[in-house]
Amino acid sequence: MSDLTLYPADIAAMSVGQLAALPPAQKAEISRHLDEALAWLKQARAKFDAALEAAYGEQARAARLEAGKDFGVVHLKDGLLRVTVEVPKRVSWDQAQLAAIARRIAAAGEKVEDYLDVEYSVSESRFSNWPPALRAGFEAARTVKPGKPTFRLTLTSED
Repeated sequence: MSDLTLYPADIAAMSVGQLAALPPAQKAEISRHLDEALAWLKQARAKFDAALEAAYGEQARAARLEAGKDFGVVHLKDGLLRVTVEVPKRVSWDQAQLAAIARRIAAAGEKVEDYLDVEYSVSESRFSNWPPALRAGFEAARTVKPGKPTFRLTLTSED
């Protein structure tokens, strides 16, 4: 199969049509190589990010403390290298507590939507298991769109 090998530069230079027209064995090889490259890049990125944390993490925490902030961007210098370190704020809300608060707001005669972003959803497995009469009442509120297709290529031996 080595005579079928395409390198990243070859693949990048090819059109979608050219790639689609490749023989099945070559498609399988490309798919496998891309999956391996993605896995390698993910591991390399994680290792390098850990190295950056080891090199600059403490200095970034000190700069953030000095600036009086727990989140956001700080800039560090390492010789000619400018290091920008961003710690994003990730907020999560306890759903049970928010539901209780929403009930109190509604009981006080206020509009819940004035205080909370409310989004209703129904799990697809739950919906699928409902009797048809119950499902019918919800179908007008349900939109189904296709997701992005995924492809898995495996070579089989010819019989």
